Parts: sequence; structure tokens; C-alpha cells
Amino acid sequence: MLNYQKNGEVAVIHIDDGKANAISHAFIEALTDALERARNEASAVALFGRPGRFSAGFDLSVVNAGGSAAQALVASGGAMLKAIYSHPLPLVVGCTGHAIAAGALILLAADSRIGTAGDFKIGLNETFIGAVLPPFALALADDRLSKRHQTAAIIQAELYDPIGAVDAGFLDLVVEPDALMEDTLAEAARLAALPNAAYAGNKIAIRKPFIERMP
Repeated sequence: MLNYQKNGEVAVIHIDDGKANAISHAFIEALTDALERARNEASAVALFGRPGRFSAGFDLSVVNAGGSAAQALVASGGAMLKAIYSHPLPLVVGCTGHAIAAGALILLAADSRIGTAGDFKIGLNETFIGAVLPPFALALADDRLSKRHQTAAIIQAELYDPIGAVDAGFLDLVVEPDALMEDTLAEAARLAALPNAAYAGNKIAIRKPFIERMP
């Protein structure tokens, strides 16, 4: 499911479950462990999904069943997103394709987000599927999404193509597919060269009001 390598000072994490990269307990545990390892070994993180699918969000087979199992998965996912959002290292995502629901929340939690061009959908579809976004998701959306897009993106479940996702705030840049890996690693290496303590201090300081809204 997860491959972890070092490229210079950058921890390179690839998540690929061979399907839709649904966020399960195994996904959460693997990514959380990799981020903790990177904290001790690297100066920046580059995170990639599988070709065509960054992540389809929470495992709906669990969420749709409801009950304590669904609540536990969402709570664990919220803790993972908080760990991404407050991670002391620069964290760059190479968005390899579709990023829906909690997959899009990973984009909002990261520092820099580079997406691949293509016929992909990115956004929060919770209203469409009859769900209310939890507090951790609303905090991320409030911080990172353009105010012009918050009604459409949060309430009206609009899904964006990669170019539209830049305007909305899910992505920072869109590149051609064959440039995604190189450009994401270059951005991570650039940020790795910044003083880590100052980077972490400024990140936590500016994000503190939103972190406090994430249980």
C-alpha cells in the first residue's frame, strides 16, 4: 500500500492500494507511520497517490454501514489530517488524479499541492452523498479554500477539474503528467533547504486557530 524512500533530504511517499486509494484504517496507519518516520529522517516530504487516483476518500463500505466503526474511521482520519496539517516539515503533494472527499482534504492539509493535468475531479462531495462535513474538514476548508468558492465547494458539492481546483484552492499548480514527479520533488527540495525550525514555527503559528478546531 505504501512505499517510502529518501531522495536527498526529501522523504518520498507513494500510496497505492491498486484500487481507488480509499482511506481505511490500514491507509491511515501506514501514512501516519511514514510521516513520523520522515519527521526524524528528512527535511521535507513529497506525497503521491497512484496513477489516475490520488484518493477517493474514506472507505465507503465502512462509512455507509454507520455505527461505531464508521465513527472510529472518521475520527482516525481526522487525526491523520491534523498530523498532515501540523507536520513540522514542508509537505508537498503530487496529486496524481482524482481527489474526492477526504482525498481532497489531504490536499487542503498539505503545504504545496501540484496536480496533474487531465480529466480528473477534485473536491468535496459530502452534500451530494448526504453527509455533513466534520469540524476538522470545515477547519481545513475555511483556511485553504478561496472565499469565492466556499459555498460551491463546501455546501453545493461542486467538483473541479485540475485548473478549476487551482482557482478554488485545492491545488497550487497544474503540470503535464510526465512532469508531475520531477516538479513535485523539486518543490520539496526547495522547501527542504529552508531552516526547518523557522518553517515549523511559522506554520504552526499561522495555522494555530484552525488546528484548535480539529479535535
